[in-house]
Amino acid sequence: MSYEKLDEYMLDKYPKKIYRKRQKSVVVNEPSEIPEIQANVRTVPGIITQRGCTYAGCKGVILGPTRDIVNITHGPIGCGFYSWLTRRNQTRPESDQSENYIPYCFSTDMQDSNIVFGGEAKLKEAIQEAYDMFHPKAIAIFATCPVGLIGDDVHAAAREMKEKLGDCNVFGFSCEGYKGVSQSAGHHIANNQIFKHVVGLDDSRSDSKYRVNLLGEYNIGGDAFVIDDLFERIGVEIVSTFSGNSTLNSFENAHTADLNLIMCHRSINYVADMMEKKYGIPWLKVNFIGAAATSKSLRRIGEYYEDEDLKARIEKVIAEEEAKLNEKLALIKPKTEGKTTMLFVGASRAHHYQELFNELGMETLAAGYEFAHRDDYEGRRVLPTIKVDADSRNIEELHVDKDETRFSQELQDKKAALEAKGVEFSDYDGIMAEMAKGSLVIDDVSHYEMEKLIEMYKPSIFCAGIKEKFAVQKMGIPLKQLHSYDYGGPYAGYEGAFNFYKDIERMVGTKVWDLVKAPWLSQSAMNASYVKVS
Repeated sequence: MSYEKLDEYMLDKYPKKIYRKRQKSVVVNEPSEIPEIQANVRTVPGIITQRGCTYAGCKGVILGPTRDIVNITHGPIGCGFYSWLTRRNQTRPESDQSENYIPYCFSTDMQDSNIVFGGEAKLKEAIQEAYDMFHPKAIAIFATCPVGLIGDDVHAAAREMKEKLGDCNVFGFSCEGYKGVSQSAGHHIANNQIFKHVVGLDDSRSDSKYRVNLLGEYNIGGDAFVIDDLFERIGVEIVSTFSGNSTLNSFENAHTADLNLIMCHRSINYVADMMEKKYGIPWLKVNFIGAAATSKSLRRIGEYYEDEDLKARIEKVIAEEEAKLNEKLALIKPKTEGKTTMLFVGASRAHHYQELFNELGMETLAAGYEFAHRDDYEGRRVLPTIKVDADSRNIEELHVDKDETRFSQELQDKKAALEAKGVEFSDYDGIMAEMAKGSLVIDDVSHYEMEKLIEMYKPSIFCAGIKEKFAVQKMGIPLKQLHSYDYGGPYAGYEGAFNFYKDIERMVGTKVWDLVKAPWLSQSAMNASYVKVS
């Protein structure tokens, strides 16, 4: 379908002002000459959006998977419940006695009286209560919308309680839900505070020859466990994962790594940049979703360390895993080849999961993000041209100086030498460079646009989140959640790729979707009459 037809069928149904705004966020992809897309702007009021809030990005995404930090939501209980266990983040404590606070929902449960008279006293009581019950190593406080509106100072409360408790690191996040355009603002706020209050507190390091941090992997459905196993087999230590299966001490120790590997570019690129400025640690963009992408990322690690033994171990693992996986894929691909998909998911997932669909022989018709910035679409080359707007200025930009005692000039020299050989650091090409010519790229897709896309293209499967799931399925299209994986996963690495192949083959192969008809489309429902009962 041409853009003109799409415009006529979908966009021009909007009022003129909304039409002009949404038109800039819907583009037909051209990989050879990447078009500009509007992103990271506020959603039009009244449009049903996939987005979450700033608080959700900070507490729910970045800090949620850390098992030994008590995360207290300062606000109504609904906010705490909303961000609790919704993404199926898994963790593996060392023993039954080890701290694991993920199953708990901590909240100050603000009431009307706290809104009128202030909630700081209640917050301090909650911190004290959590400390007395659990004696955690750290307590994090997350401000919600009412807290920002009434002016409670979570940072002052954190400083006071940290001094009082003595052996517990207490810090706060000004992540009120309305503070940014989307949950992306919450990611940035979380990055800043973790870097400011936690990273760099522990200088101890193991004697491992190769030490990396994995950034932007949240262990949904056990993804991080699969990646951990791969790294153990090739002999590379993961010092810290931000934040899947993470601990406070791993964050404190993260600055001792030799290399940062970024999975989700949008949610975690801030801390990678700050760690390079302060400690000299370079970063590479990687992807462990999809077999080919996993192999490419493992080889990039071998290329970075320039060690032939490491490279040999990597090639051995790749050969073993690809041989097993290709044998299984050969049985599944004939059932999926030629089918189509659409992906509208946050962060880099709408990009990464196209790798798995490509391996299944499926075509991606349209894709987009919930909370991306232009560089997630067009690549980091456009960063100098992005104008800082009022919403972005709401987010603190930390001034980071070089740590003269712990900055590694050796790592920076290594980076320079590898760049001279053509290795790309601190770069991401974005989603558009790898999507097919003529495919659609849509930022912050609305519910109305989603329905129109399905009517026009009738994809074999649609990938989004829980808010879209049942509406799409009532249209006779299976929906795969790529935020929480429904009840599936892991989908990372080679093991995860096979799990994904099986799940998608079952979903696109079942005949039940041909029998589904939304109840509001049936004639009997359309002609229903209502009898007034006196």
